[in-house]
Amino acid sequence: MLLEKRLPLSYIIKNIKKEMLYVILVGLVVHYLTTVFASVLPEMPLTVPAFLGTAISILLSFKMSQSYDRWWEARKVWGAIVNDSRSFVIQLQSFIGVDQQDLIKKIAFRQIGWCYTLGQSLIGKDALSLSESYFTDEDLMEIKKHNNKSLAILHLNACDITELKTKNKIDVFSQIQLDNTLTRLCDSMGKAERIKETVFPTTYRFYLTCSIYLFVIILSVALKNVSIYFEMPLLIVVSLVFFLLEKSAIFLQDPFNENPTSTSVTSIARNIEINIKQLLHEKEIPQPLHSDSFYIL
Repeated sequence: MLLEKRLPLSYIIKNIKKEMLYVILVGLVVHYLTTVFASVLPEMPLTVPAFLGTAISILLSFKMSQSYDRWWEARKVWGAIVNDSRSFVIQLQSFIGVDQQDLIKKIAFRQIGWCYTLGQSLIGKDALSLSESYFTDEDLMEIKKHNNKSLAILHLNACDITELKTKNKIDVFSQIQLDNTLTRLCDSMGKAERIKETVFPTTYRFYLTCSIYLFVIILSVALKNVSIYFEMPLLIVVSLVFFLLEKSAIFLQDPFNENPTSTSVTSIARNIEINIKQLLHEKEIPQPLHSDSFYIL
């Protein structure tokens, strides 16, 4: 997740340096060919690249909008996870008697582990790499049997709630409320997994990139009578705008890929851990994650 800090120029250059090299190469080749075949080539009116540039701008606008929607949906999903995680622990403390404090802590710690587990699985890392300490040995044995570790954790909590109802430790209303919260957590997990597993159409990106390079070629041909010392900077500046917008859209469309614009799932999970441990009156409370860079994961 980007922080309120100025983006370093090195980050911007790193993202588009390859494209800029291609633009320079294409510009030099086209300039050479238009110089050699100047007597053969017809005049290319500037209205042609202008029309193509307008079309590319519309396509980029659409892609940016769709990518932002995916990014914002991912952030809303994790916002819902924060709210439901807090509500779940508060409900446990409200509905379950004081004689069940150990069980409340066990379920609450499972919820902390669930947040870390879901976050790690979404960014493609070992799901239990940050969460094993929040589970008992019995829980870990059961969780490791499942492919979807996050779903297994929710199932363990659901089983404990059912057992509480069977032993008349909670009433039907309390069970329903707790089950509803678990259902919302499961829904949020499914939404996050859908965003992660649904690939943004690669053909759209390919066609758009090809269109930008075609625009560079046509603009270079249209500027064949302009000195190369003015033509190349103009090509770079104009194409730079298109490529930067395209790169921004590409990063936004994958909110769980551990890049600066990704949803900071680990940082959010840490904040949930802090909230829950404070609700449980734990003595050892971790600090929020900080970053000296311009983003945090």
